[in-house]
Amino acid sequence: MKGDATTARKAKQSEAEGIGARLARREDQALLTGRARFIDDIDLPGQLYAGFVRSPHAHARIAGIDPAAALAVPGVVAVLTGADLAADGVGILQAPAALKGRKGEPIHNPAQLAISADKARHVGDTVAMVLAETDAAAREGAAAVDVDYAALPSVTSAVEALAAGSPRVWDELPSNLAVDWETGNKAAVDAAFASAAHVARLDLVNNRVIVAAMEPRGATAEYDAVQGRYTLYTPTGGGTVIQMDLAEKGLKVPAASVRVVTPEVGGGFGIKNYIYPEQVLVCWAAKRLGRPVKWFATRDDSFSTDRHARDHVMHAELALDGEGRFLAIRCRTVSNMGAYLTASGPIIPTSGGTRMLTNAYRIPLAHAETQCVFTNTTSIAAYRGAGKPEYCYMVERLVDQAARDLDLDPQEIRARNLVRPEDMPYRTPTGLVYDSGDFEHNMAEALRLGDREGFAARAGIARGAGKRRGFGFSFYTEPDGFKDGRVGLQFDPGGHLTLTMTGQTNGQGHATTFAQVAASRLGIPVDSIHVVQGDTDRVGIGTGTGGSRTATVAGTAIYHASIKLVEKGRRIAAQLLEASAEDIEFDQGRFRVAGTDRDVAIQQVARAAFDDSKVPADMELGFDASYHFSAKAYSYPCGCHVAEVEIDEETGVVAVVRYALVSDFGTVINPMLLEGQLHGGIVQGIGQALYEDCRYDPQSGQLVTGSFMDYCLPRATHTPRFDWGRTETMCRTNPLGIKGCGESGPTAAMPAVMNAVMDALKDCDTAGLDMPATPEKVWRVLRSAKGK
Repeated sequence: MKGDATTARKAKQSEAEGIGARLARREDQALLTGRARFIDDIDLPGQLYAGFVRSPHAHARIAGIDPAAALAVPGVVAVLTGADLAADGVGILQAPAALKGRKGEPIHNPAQLAISADKARHVGDTVAMVLAETDAAAREGAAAVDVDYAALPSVTSAVEALAAGSPRVWDELPSNLAVDWETGNKAAVDAAFASAAHVARLDLVNNRVIVAAMEPRGATAEYDAVQGRYTLYTPTGGGTVIQMDLAEKGLKVPAASVRVVTPEVGGGFGIKNYIYPEQVLVCWAAKRLGRPVKWFATRDDSFSTDRHARDHVMHAELALDGEGRFLAIRCRTVSNMGAYLTASGPIIPTSGGTRMLTNAYRIPLAHAETQCVFTNTTSIAAYRGAGKPEYCYMVERLVDQAARDLDLDPQEIRARNLVRPEDMPYRTPTGLVYDSGDFEHNMAEALRLGDREGFAARAGIARGAGKRRGFGFSFYTEPDGFKDGRVGLQFDPGGHLTLTMTGQTNGQGHATTFAQVAASRLGIPVDSIHVVQGDTDRVGIGTGTGGSRTATVAGTAIYHASIKLVEKGRRIAAQLLEASAEDIEFDQGRFRVAGTDRDVAIQQVARAAFDDSKVPADMELGFDASYHFSAKAYSYPCGCHVAEVEIDEETGVVAVVRYALVSDFGTVINPMLLEGQLHGGIVQGIGQALYEDCRYDPQSGQLVTGSFMDYCLPRATHTPRFDWGRTETMCRTNPLGIKGCGESGPTAAMPAVMNAVMDALKDCDTAGLDMPATPEKVWRVLRSAKGK
């Protein structure tokens, strides 16, 4: 049976659209024309609206709640409190507590109630819930609830929270210390420092940031009393985590009694990956009141209730020998957890971030100490990088400091110490095993692309205009592609493929990317593939998106599922071609009898798979396969970013005027989408380095940067054109050779920009100049230098 022209054309089309093609995003038409459905687009018949009473105090006892005025508001149906929640025995949220202290002691991990019953522990803590017929009535009702607060002293700084006599966030704990943690061989590291020819030192603050995703959080829930089942519509990074936490912790029901549906998500970056009180509360209220319940956050609500990120105070030291080679590195970190622990909060500055302690360098010894501390602030959670940017920033700033101390070129000191290709596989003292990458080549190419040789001339021109120029760069590698993901491949009789996956798009372009992988594996056109995400009833159990893992984990699952599918198809094709299954080959969407021109397209096999007369007797009908892949090893993207900044001598304004990067992401599925990921990540890194700073008033505990009036996000006018370069060394830990990419932008951008700022101010005293390098901070450094 010979293939016709149509199927041959489709095979060529799949080759042109598959892995490596710069295919336009399939999802953009709906997004750009307003046809995509986000959480606020979802309305259910008969729904109530929820409004929440948030604490105006950073720390206060809740002496009483009077709902009378709220219940008098037209349209208000009910006011629910922590007492109601406790009476139903639900609403307790508690993060996993696997982390141990340096002596093996368990982490202090008090449970968070979805509605605080006794104390409010930060501005924005939930104190009551109002249900009403309209959103306006719910908000008016929430404002009318009379709460009797007894204000208490608060603490917002993690360092101050450790001091004797500091207000305690949790009365039942002996102090504000959640865990005192360490890793590495301290004795060996101390010995290396004692014998070092030079020690570079830095004190750094990694500033707290507000994620400010384009779409605020929201949740809409309904309860089916007949089936005893909840359905929650909410933006997530993958429904399984929310489903399990909601069932097991928040509602205390079996997981099968909870369905989570994720519509389009307008940005997440990690903060929507874990459960929030509001998701529990709308489900609880929907059952209690017998009506669906909807809530959608306002932007000011988001500022104080969305999880924040970063917020570490770090001291770092690097030991070097007389030749400028690295001997050991050590650091001490005090990390702000906020009022409540999240699943990711204490992992970020401990076992998660400290893996990056040696970055891409041959540093034989490392030691890290971290204190995670409770404060009266919004909780900290994973945000794009989740420890990788913080510790890469620390290492790259420290390497530049060592170069200045020793009067060495920053490129030369790195070249002496970078892991070399011949060292691979290279095991770091933190336990990572680098499998691929040519680090020094990437650095040299990035500096060429950034025109380092021409910098002196550009700096001279800038000086004539009253500006300072600085040139900085950073190198990074990071562990990506962990945990698991489930993928299903199911053909219908018409030859169209439905691809289900537990990974969840937050704007990355999954419907394009993974259709390309499937098209390459199965030899079918991308437009014949429908990608399904976001419904736990359809996609099954599996970890969602996060940690730059979806391309590697879901891509590998597609790889293995396609092998299973082709093996099944081979037996059906053998029936159709009247040959032995052992003689059937598969290539570019066609099953062929080896050594002949007799073949059949995969679409024809799919059609035959639903005809019991054409399927082997021992095979069930249908043409589908699934694979639940769990990564046993990381992928390690790497690269070098180069930033050039210009500083106005009179105002201190810092502008990023040039930016170049050379990256190694192994096999690239879609170069255009890859560049989009890097665009966004770099700008977020620039934002933290120069603009973003979440601040609390140290006396009142009020969030000072509670709106975009006070919290600055980078804009398009703040960023230059990016000059791109790419190398490809295949990852050896997955069959497609893919490396993660989503978090590399901020990981490399923050130190590259700040190293450039420090270079521009190299004749000034920059001690204490931390991110963000705002005009005021830089102006003060310049004025101090002029005064001296």
